[in-house]
Formats: sequence, structure tokens, C-alpha cells
Amino acid sequence: MRAVCILALVASLLPTSGAHAVELTFRVHMPYQIQLGGFDPDTEFVDIAGTFNGWGTNPLTPLADAAGDSTYEVVLDGFAAGEEIEYKYRQNGVWDGTEEFPGAGNNRAYTVPAGDDTLTVWYDNLEPYDGTAELHWWNDCVFYEIFVRSFYDSDGDGIGDLQGLTQKLDYLNDGDPTTDNDLGITGIWLMPIQDSPSYHGYDGVDYRSINPDYGTMADFETFLDEAHARGIRVIIDYVMNHCSSQHPWFVQSAAQDPFYRDFFRWSGYDPGGSGPWGQTVWHWDDSGWYYGLFTGGMPDLNYETQAVKDSMFQTATYWLDSVGVDGFRLDAVLYILEEGGQLQNTQATLDFWADYNSHVKAVEPEVLSVGEAWTGTSTILQYVTDDRLDICFEFDLAYAMLGSANDADAGWVSWKANEVYQLYPYLQYATFLTNHDQDRAFTSLGENEGKARVAASIYLTLPGVPFLYYGEEIGMVGSGDHLNIRTPMQWTSGTNAGFTTGTPWNYIGLNYTDYNVADEASDPGSLLKWYKRLIRVRNASPALRQGTYEPLETSNSSIMAFVRKDEQQTVLSLVNTSPGSLGGITLTGNAASLEPGEHTLVNLLKDGDTLQVTVTPDYEIVGLSLDGREVAVYEFAESTGVDPGGDPTRTGLHLERGYPNPFTRSTTIRYSLPVRAHVRLGVYSVAGREVAVLRDTEQGQGSHEVKWDAFGSSGRDLVAGVYFLHLDAGGETRTSKVMLMR
Repeated sequence: MRAVCILALVASLLPTSGAHAVELTFRVHMPYQIQLGGFDPDTEFVDIAGTFNGWGTNPLTPLADAAGDSTYEVVLDGFAAGEEIEYKYRQNGVWDGTEEFPGAGNNRAYTVPAGDDTLTVWYDNLEPYDGTAELHWWNDCVFYEIFVRSFYDSDGDGIGDLQGLTQKLDYLNDGDPTTDNDLGITGIWLMPIQDSPSYHGYDGVDYRSINPDYGTMADFETFLDEAHARGIRVIIDYVMNHCSSQHPWFVQSAAQDPFYRDFFRWSGYDPGGSGPWGQTVWHWDDSGWYYGLFTGGMPDLNYETQAVKDSMFQTATYWLDSVGVDGFRLDAVLYILEEGGQLQNTQATLDFWADYNSHVKAVEPEVLSVGEAWTGTSTILQYVTDDRLDICFEFDLAYAMLGSANDADAGWVSWKANEVYQLYPYLQYATFLTNHDQDRAFTSLGENEGKARVAASIYLTLPGVPFLYYGEEIGMVGSGDHLNIRTPMQWTSGTNAGFTTGTPWNYIGLNYTDYNVADEASDPGSLLKWYKRLIRVRNASPALRQGTYEPLETSNSSIMAFVRKDEQQTVLSLVNTSPGSLGGITLTGNAASLEPGEHTLVNLLKDGDTLQVTVTPDYEIVGLSLDGREVAVYEFAESTGVDPGGDPTRTGLHLERGYPNPFTRSTTIRYSLPVRAHVRLGVYSVAGREVAVLRDTEQGQGSHEVKWDAFGSSGRDLVAGVYFLHLDAGGETRTSKVMLMR
């Protein structure tokens, strides 16, 4: 009754806007917080703080668990259709770091619809992975971005081409998993290959063509067949926002052809204004002013004209159905449709991508759409939800990885990696260091090979879909003008770096005599060898490709540590971002990341390197050491578990995993109490539902045990799977994990 009264009071205090006010139900799942001991439903509450209630002060807005299923909700009235709101959930009505996504600006965003709606989320977007999240072929891929013009010239004209690319496929992946001479990538992203008047191709004149500098459609189809034969998926750049001012559509539009005139946005006067980085966006032509966000040579297509939308969607069909590509990298996804003075991230743009996605998935259900939304995480999220794009590049995480490698401080990247993992749909985001529009990674890292190894190791072991830019793996450099970061691939230390027998279209990188494929391939300590090893480890590790992510607290800010796990494998990744050796390192996890007991760890990056560690009942590993900028990726290869007799010298509340674990019929669970207390020991499914109560009584100080025969509260046998034990005693909680096998 008290909860109902609170909800009524909250609703009465919110402003209303008449009979047509929109009612929103805010619903948040808390089971995983409870499992991990981060929220006590008996003594704590969850509330919502947003732009509509003074960020939780006018009034305080608690939610109620009316059904008793650890899902909390509140119904609020008075919203207006089209209203933009921001909010996040908190614990106990305070800002103390337990709120969702701590820090300014990391808010949930929502546009109020015309009718009533329910917003359902997991707290922190942290939902226990139960093996049912939808994963795709790209979650098993490592992608390699290629600028064809700069990769390899097969005919001596100084320009890279498709035949040259095909000749170099064995360098990327020779199709034989038993060899280790190739890089091991399993996906390729090609920068624009269509006909274009520019060197870069981002201003196409024919969306269904092949740039004659690169060859023919037959050459491309041969390349595609050869790539697919090696197990390499291929996606191509599709520039849907704009085209070239030399495109026949624009030429006809500028000539005021009535059919093509509205393919672009025209004005009889200069509307003025500027773009997101201060650039001119309206450009003069003899027939009027036209809109082009990037330059006058790249007029934006007008998707308010249905013929434009139909034609571009049909072109996507052509590349998928007739040619056979595996997907698209979509340029400038923020800017498709403007609304008044708002040039980016409009609702019309978001709706456009939902329409696009519906179309391409109907053509090919497993097509990959990768968006370039060069902005912050909170905005990018809108493009990978609500059935819009599959993944987008995570720019903020890229900055964090480079910054941590440069500053020898893992704090930023550790925090950001965890935030990104929690916010996105499970593993659906692209990780990278830099791309064709940014200073090269090796340049950004001061041409320091140790820093380069650190940065590469982080993103190739983190969750997400990794993309590396051609030449990153050998230490190519370049900064400033885009021409400087798109120089020819450095194959050898010989003439023109082995790129061409003719005169190269662009100058050769300045460090090619020291950093090239031929020399590094024969040097076991080279950067190339390191990338090959990292990629091969990722390809062979299901936990690194598809597993969960659990960050570990570290005793030194230079250390980044996290656990990746799936049903087959548990992997511990350790990275020392500092140049100096560090000893006495302590890692601290929880029941979701570390299992107490004795463990043998095998370093997947270094043959013959094993490590014996003890995970304490408090989920700690102590006494580790790492050399300067050392990286270790350890697989938990063997575990002895916790001594079932317990440790009589322990103090405080302790809960063991269960013995045996895994178990088939029954397991014995031991716990110890520091003082006499009321004990409640429950068993939860991975979805957070309580399935059994093993103890709910007062017990004295000391060791106790209970045998669980895998029966649920209903008296029925439970299905095989992972279950969490949650012990509540004396105001403290402990959680551990057991696995039932049938």
C-alpha cells in the first residue's frame, strides 16, 4: 500500500499538459545487481532522476517492485509528444557512484512518442549473459581496412588495383588454419571502389561501377571469390549521404531537369549557417544555392525525394544480390536528413536507418551494416538500437586506448571499456585504434613499439568487433593531411617499398626501410609478428570473440585487467601500460569474474609460460608481476577449487562455490558467519529469478553447510546450467556460482 501511495504522490506532482499528455512507464530490472551483491532489495530502493523531475530532487521518484520479481517500475504522466528527455536510475536517491553510468552526460535519452509507452531496461544495461544473446558471423571476425589505391599495384601504373589486392590475399589470410605466416584476418573493409573524380572515392559518380583505376567488375568478382574461398568476408564503403557534383544526377539537377531537381536541396538565396565544425554548407551554382555538408564538390542527396531513397536502396540490393558482398561500411550516418537548423542526428535520420535496415535484411538477413557515427558513445547508441544498424565504430573507446598507452595509465580505458560493454547490445560495436581520417596509430603513439603492442593488445582482446587499418600492423606512420595517412603499403625496404614497379601515385612512407612486411616477417620480435600472434589467439579463443567481459580492480593504475569467459573457456587479460616493471600486483574481482581456489594459467601469447595462482574467497589474486609494457593473456586451464573443509582462521562472512562444482546430482555449499545472524541463502538463475531457498533462519557464529540436490522451490528438478548462490547475513552479502550438469 505504501508503494502505491508513493506512486500516486509522484504522479500528482509532475506537470501535466492537458488531456493528450503521454503516460510513460519506467521499468528497470535489478536481478543482476542483486546477484553481485550490489543492491539489497530489503534495505535499499531504486529511483529515477531526469530532466522531468529536477534530476531526482523535484520530486524524489522511487520505483516499486510490486510483483516481487526484482523488476522495479513507476508510471509517470504529463509528457508531451516529441519531448526530448534524459534520465538515469539511481540507488537510494543519491549520487555516490552507484547510479547508472556515473559522470556528467552519460544519460539515457528518449523522444516521447505520440502515445503511451513503456521503457524497459536492465540497470546499467548490465544483463547477465545466458548464451541467448543474438551473435552473428561478424562477432567471430577481425577486419582489415584497405585503401585499394595504396595496397598493391599489379600492372606498374603506380596505382593499387584489384588484381594486386587479390595477389596479396595470402598475406592477409592464406585459407589454411594450420599455417602461421599470414596475418589471420577474417574480414576486409574496402574504402570506396566505385568510379569517382577524386583519389579517395568518397564522391562517387556511379554507385554501381568499379573505378577504372582499380580494374573491372570482373576483377572485383574474382577478388571476392578468392577472399570467400579463404574464409574472408568482404564489406565495401557505401557513401549514401552525398555524391560527386559530377554525378549525372547532380548535373541534371543543376540543369533544372524537373525529375532530378529535387534529388538535392536547392535554395534561391543563401540560407547561411555553418556545419558542425564551422564549415560552409550552402554552395553557389548558376541555378541556385545547394546544400553540401562536406564540400561543394559533394552535394548531399535529398532523401525527402522518394526516388532518391528507392534508387539508393536498390543499389544496396545490387551489391548484395547481384555481386555478393557481405555488407557495407556506411559513411557519415549522422547527416542523412536535416530538420530545420539541425544538421545531424535528427529523428528523420534515425528513422531512415531503420528503413534502410529493414530493406537490406529482407534482401540478405545476415548482411553487416557498420556505421561511421563520429561522435560520443551516448549518441552512437541510438544507431545500433531499434533495428537500425548492426554496429558502429566506438570512437571514444579508441581515444581511451591510445591515451592509456601514451600516458601509462589504464584508468581511463578500463572505465570506458566497461561502460561501452554495458551500454551496447551484447558485443555489437566496432573497436579500432585509428582509421583513414585520423593520424596513424604508430604516429599517435610516438613511434614507440612498446606502446603500439599495448594498444593493439587491448583492442584485440576486448569485446567488440576489431578493425585494423592497413599498415598498422607494421608500424606505418602519417599525420595531418589525409594524403599522409593513405600512403602506399610498405611491402619491402626496396624501391618504392615494393608497392609498384612504376611511379607511385603518392609518396612512400618515411619509415619504410625499417618498417615493412618482408623484414618484419622474418623478425620474431617485430610488431607484425605481435599482431599475427594476437589475431591468431583471438581467432582460436571463443571467450575473446564471444565471451562476457568482467573488469578487475587493480592495485596499480598502470595495470588493465579483465576476464573474458564463455561456456568453453575463461581468459584473464593483463596489460602493463607503463614502461617499468611492476610487482606485488593485486587483482580484485567478484563471483562473476573469479572463482576461489587454486588455478593453473597458461599464457596464450607465450609458449611454455604457465602461472599458478590462488583466488582467495574474497576474489583476489595477489603477488603478480609484469615487465614494462608486458601483455599476458592467460587461459584458466586447470582448477582445483576451494578446500571443502574451509579455512578455520578466516574472519568475516564467507561463501564457497559448492563442492563438487560442476555437479550432476548434488553439491555441498559451505559458508561461515563472523557472528550470530539471520541467514538467507538463495539460488538464482542467470536471468535473476530466485529458483530455490536453501536457508532462511537464524544461525550461530562459525562454519555451516547445506546440501543442494538441484531441486527448485517448486520441488522439480532444475535444468542444467549456471546458477548463482546469494548469501545474506548480518547486513552483508556474498555471491558465488555453481554449474549443474545433467
